[in-house]
Amino acid sequence: MKVTVAAVGRTRRGGPEALLWHEYAKRITGLGRSIGISGFGIVEVPEAAMRGAPERKSREAAALLEKTSGSTVFVLDRSGKSLTSAAFAGRLRDTLESGTGALSLLIGGPDGHGGDVLERADFTLRLGAMTWPHMLARIMLAEQLYRAVTILANHPYHRA
Repeated sequence: MKVTVAAVGRTRRGGPEALLWHEYAKRITGLGRSIGISGFGIVEVPEAAMRGAPERKSREAAALLEKTSGSTVFVLDRSGKSLTSAAFAGRLRDTLESGTGALSLLIGGPDGHGGDVLERADFTLRLGAMTWPHMLARIMLAEQLYRAVTILANHPYHRA
């Protein structure tokens, strides 16, 4: 299964977030093969330049959904469910075992997701009650994906 994070906004090349992202991507790609993850990456869509939030969210939603064709879709949203790392690993395992060829994890822009994204979601997840900058949310998601992979692969990285 191919795993893709689709996110609104662009990471600054060479910045600390990009370096951390690449480190986790390398780890996920390497160990992920042992549990059936055939690829891992990120797709960035530009933040919409509309003046009003509803228009921005709608435009960004369309761009994100364009990247998810045929995927199981997990959406990060403040209305989502908080999971333990082990429970998130269980969701990943269930998705792998479902036979789907792709999993897309969507991160919205500063105004959140448009209604079309929330309606399309197969699962809605939140990283906690606090608000995080979108670039940090990417890193936190990548770390939790790596942790989930290590749990499923019985790797010692995760200790309960």
